Amino acid sequence: MAVPTEVRRQAADAAWEAADGSVAGFEEFARAGQQRLYRTAYLLCGDPEAARDLTQTTLARLYQHWRRVGTADHPHAYAKTVLTRIFLAERRRRLRDLLAFTRTGGMAPAPSADHADLRVTLLAALAELPPRARAMVVLRYWDDQSVASVASQLRCSEATVKSQCSRSLVRLRARLGDAWLYSTGS
Repeated sequence: MAVPTEVRRQAADAAWEAADGSVAGFEEFARAGQQRLYRTAYLLCGDPEAARDLTQTTLARLYQHWRRVGTADHPHAYAKTVLTRIFLAERRRRLRDLLAFTRTGGMAPAPSADHADLRVTLLAALAELPPRARAMVVLRYWDDQSVASVASQLRCSEATVKSQCSRSLVRLRARLGDAWLYSTGS
């Protein structure tokens, strides 16, 4: 005799909650790490709504696999890897959006150079980088991760991370002009 779907679901939920990766553990993790994930998502997307969506998608994916994630040595690193990979996968699927963005010529730089405008200008310049290069720059310099860590998260070689970051920084400096001097304290 077949077991009804609802009974199987309840049994699975009870077993899942009894494991190390409990629902309470996920809720605690989500509350503690949501802001960190959102910040990284915002830097990757450059749009608050898209960053919220990306954060929620990441948390949903983590919830689906929480038994494995909850027992990992570094669940926050795991979460950032998932966030970055979801971002890149969505960008690949939205290639038509990227092409439309390129055809319009991108975003114009902010005219003044005070610190609030510098932030807007920097985010606009980051938005002009290809998604994978943007992810590398954000993870490497904003999140202060090692080359090896970024390479592992993005499933590429360390040489690729170094060369892409170098090229991206050249593009950012050219795009920002003298504005980048304000951020270094010079």
